[in-house]
Amino acid sequence: MPGQVTTDMPTWEGFLRPVLSVLADGAPRSARDVADTAADILELTPEQRLETINSGMERYRDRSSWAMSALARAGAVARPKRGTYIIAEQGQSLLAASPSGLTESRLLLIPAYRDYVPSKKQTTTATISDDFTTDPGALSPHEQISAGVNQIHQDVALELIRRLRDMKPVDFEQIVLKLLVAMNYGGSAGERARHIGGSADGGVDGVIDQDPLGLGRIYVQAKRYAADNVVGRPAIQGFVGALHGQQANQGVFITTSSFSKEAGEYARQVNAAVVLIDGKRLTDLMIQYRVGVQIEQIYTVVKVDEDYFES
Repeated sequence: MPGQVTTDMPTWEGFLRPVLSVLADGAPRSARDVADTAADILELTPEQRLETINSGMERYRDRSSWAMSALARAGAVARPKRGTYIIAEQGQSLLAASPSGLTESRLLLIPAYRDYVPSKKQTTTATISDDFTTDPGALSPHEQISAGVNQIHQDVALELIRRLRDMKPVDFEQIVLKLLVAMNYGGSAGERARHIGGSADGGVDGVIDQDPLGLGRIYVQAKRYAADNVVGRPAIQGFVGALHGQQANQGVFITTSSFSKEAGEYARQVNAAVVLIDGKRLTDLMIQYRVGVQIEQIYTVVKVDEDYFES
């Protein structure tokens, strides 16, 4: 029966080292090939390989996929193209250092992985996700669903930020405008959102008219940066200067990296209303407003209608 566990199969953590072992020779492999070969290493039985989850996907493939995603977050494997994985230097090191097995606790020592795993000091949803990875049995079914969705969104966010950083500047600027339009800026059809960009952009990449006459305008700056390229105060000062040059008082600075503390403080102090959106918030908004993502599956949760049985 789909979604019913009938055999004793390793958890997704149990697939971590087998996945790395499959990729150890440095050759790129498809996700399907990695899952099948990892199953061979784990000596899964025919019954285990037939076991499925609610979506109909084989359970061992789902757990292998989670392992590959976790390793990608940790920088242990890379995705040279869609659905294809290759081991990275970090993965070789993990493989050498964990001959008896690999668990998430080891991945949490890697900053790149830790950045994508919420701490228990954050939101309730994040706390649920963190607890779910260690003791799913301690959670209610509703909490497990929330935790699972949250983990999936984390993985999607990682893939989104990777793709955004690989884009051409002009394409990234267009996506940023599409996101703001999806957030109901620039009219329902985005007819009031205009891309500027180019060498003569005057320090802004786009402009959005909040009303048909253009009396209220938001100027946009979009910068693709690597995770370690922190946007500092000088960049925000330059953007504020560009706003003044346009006689504008509203701007949004969006980046795929992060902002320094000084940049944030400066943005809050200036007369113009300047909103800073870092890489994490950017991907969260893209997921929330369905920009660059699509719904893969919808689960329906039912409960007894008490009123129906009232006499």
